[in-house]
Amino acid sequence: MGTLTKYTIKNVHGRRVWDSRGRPTVEVDVTLRYGAMGRAIAPAGESTGSGEAVERRDGGKNFGGYDVQGALAAINTEIHIALKGKDVRDQEEIDRLLRELDGTANKSRLGGNALIATSMAVLHAAAAAEKIPLWQYLGPLLGHSDGSVLPLPEIQILGGGAHAAGRVDIQDFMVIPVGASSFSEALNWTAEVYRAARNLLSDTGRLYGVADEGGFWPAFKSNEEGLDVLICAIEKSGRTPGQDIAISLDIAASVFGSKRRYKLARDNQEMDSDGLCGLLVDWVERYPIVSVEDPLGEDDLDGLIRFTWAVGKRVQVVGDDFFVTNADRLNAAVKMSACNAILVNPNQAGTLSETKAAFDASQKAGYGAIISARSGETEDATIVHLGVGWGVNQLKVGSFSRSERMVKWNEGLRIAESLHETSGGILPLDGNLPPRNAFPWN
Repeated sequence: MGTLTKYTIKNVHGRRVWDSRGRPTVEVDVTLRYGAMGRAIAPAGESTGSGEAVERRDGGKNFGGYDVQGALAAINTEIHIALKGKDVRDQEEIDRLLRELDGTANKSRLGGNALIATSMAVLHAAAAAEKIPLWQYLGPLLGHSDGSVLPLPEIQILGGGAHAAGRVDIQDFMVIPVGASSFSEALNWTAEVYRAARNLLSDTGRLYGVADEGGFWPAFKSNEEGLDVLICAIEKSGRTPGQDIAISLDIAASVFGSKRRYKLARDNQEMDSDGLCGLLVDWVERYPIVSVEDPLGEDDLDGLIRFTWAVGKRVQVVGDDFFVTNADRLNAAVKMSACNAILVNPNQAGTLSETKAAFDASQKAGYGAIISARSGETEDATIVHLGVGWGVNQLKVGSFSRSERMVKWNEGLRIAESLHETSGGILPLDGNLPPRNAFPWN
């Protein structure tokens, strides 16, 4: 063991905590030699890509098979032993040790949940040792030392798909306050849209409940009805659709499609890849949509290429299940012009070093990037700090309700205040897309 310093890891401890679905998840504390400590919690997705890091769950009868005692045992024995005495500042080296210790391609032995919680806790401990916020610790290390911008929020208003028992097929109907001049103004506008949407649904008997990420669980007769409600809610909030607030969709097509066949249960339609592409292109033409995530299934490469060709010069085409926060997958897709943006989910990758590699690959390729939470979330706000510290242009954490979502939006407000944010402090959509006045609805 080398010289003991304030950066030396003394202990790694895992415990079971609970996520926003009431399911067990993993929390990790990394304590350093002289008392500094970092803590992080692993989120969990419901709509997941086949290439994601695999969580370690116990199976059996306890908590529906979702318990994490095996993952905790791995943290408190193997991972603790491997990391004790290491320098907490060596994030890439520590993440490499975690991957080698696991020894599988998909991180299934120790568990992606165990690895990502540990990786994030290590980063928090390093910032704690320096006695500075995590975003500030990241900035000087990674080339964003001015910390002058906040990510542009992408916020769910209506939830469907796997997050709402398939009540509507489209997973997320979201708003992006493209005309806001600050992070706080973006949230102010969204709050009014959220309230207007609730009133619209309640007054017309179309409010079924609240979906996993806090958006309204609607009782719609068609998927397109969600777009009409969003437009009406934006207008009732006093904003102009497309100019002040635009629409973003997460289709999550892998949930209702396979082998290039898609079944939209709400519309009572079954279609091939070209049919779904045509439907989405039609929506893009008729509504102020600036971003479409997972428009085709993760196994429908040809469809993704064609859809990107059709709308990619004016709409952000985001790969989530398709990329699963993997740099190699993104680099391969760039060569084929599939998608033009990546969703960055740390728990998909399994470690922060791999997450950062995927983000860096997107920037090198000129792709947009959105750092994102998962549908099963907690009070952990790490991704907000990553977004600011790494310079990610967009932030997606779910809706504008429920504390596991609001803790992240509120953390963004605190960071903005500490930066003395001024007008124009948030970024617009990524620079590879045209300016807002170039879109057809203006």
